[in-house]
Amino acid sequence: MANVALLSAASPSTSSPAPRRLPHVARRPPPRRSACPRSAASRLSIMAALGKDPIREWILTEGKATKITGVSSIGGGCINSAQCYKTDAGSFFVKTNGRIGPSMFEGEALGLKAMYDTNSIRVPLPYKVGSLPTGGSFIIMEFIEFGRSRGDQSALGRKLAEMHKAAKSDKGYGFYVDNTIGSTPQINTWTADWIEFYSKHRLGFQLELITQRFGDSAIYDKGQRLIKNMHPLFEGAVMEPCLLHGDLWSGNISSDTNGEPVILDPACYYGHNEAEFGMSWCAGFGGEFYSSYFEVMPKQPGFEKRRDLYLLYHYLNHYNLFGSGYRSSAMSIIDDYLRMLKA
Repeated sequence: MANVALLSAASPSTSSPAPRRLPHVARRPPPRRSACPRSAASRLSIMAALGKDPIREWILTEGKATKITGVSSIGGGCINSAQCYKTDAGSFFVKTNGRIGPSMFEGEALGLKAMYDTNSIRVPLPYKVGSLPTGGSFIIMEFIEFGRSRGDQSALGRKLAEMHKAAKSDKGYGFYVDNTIGSTPQINTWTADWIEFYSKHRLGFQLELITQRFGDSAIYDKGQRLIKNMHPLFEGAVMEPCLLHGDLWSGNISSDTNGEPVILDPACYYGHNEAEFGMSWCAGFGGEFYSSYFEVMPKQPGFEKRRDLYLLYHYLNHYNLFGSGYRSSAMSIIDDYLRMLKA
């Protein structure tokens, strides 16, 4: 059993210049570490007392451990809690959610396994997803011990490009299941055409959620105008359905103790490889990252024109997740494109 683990978030940023920032950008809020770990520990304690703990049961059977020597909280965000289970067969990383059923973790596990199978960039191998008898769900996976930094930007770019190059889909754009981006549903219905997929299941879906939650008809109407007129942005580009991590920001990037890059907490789907850079405003990608990436996956004509279009999906999602502090950044991108396209 590999002795691996997911620990604290690595330090963000590099000294290389990051992609252009848009005005009025609010940083993605860091994970909150308040009551989530404590409540999860309480639930696990109750289950252990009742003798109905599926996490311990799996570790002590299929996990091939004979003894659990300790359980410690690794913090967690406002969505999930995280623990490290130390055993005589190595350590396991466990995430739990007291409210959401196993479908969310099933989507994560499928994404992690798909990335793992490319034998390119390192990701934690998922072992088990299940339901908690007290409500909610869990996922058990490989425990990767992180190094002291986020690792080499050049290696990250190269390894990520190798993953994109290695994993293509013959089903089109989408994924085997719907999953989540943060806690927002992410629709992954297989679609033959990338522009149609991105229009309907990414930008269009987020705009509809904003209308439902905030009644913001102004951004919805302008966003729909952009969707109807954005085809020229893709002229000359060769697009293939590549396996994407889907939520690649600084909190989901680290390195192991050997300095090799590690990515985690995915929102995987098969899409245009450039969409992977949609969280670049919160990832700290620098010049070394991009130059190494494009050595493996050559830059497509019009890349610079499309870059903000892929940022837009994540700004809209942050608007849905965290409120109107992200509205101005999303609207700025839409307005810039409407002027550029004379739409």
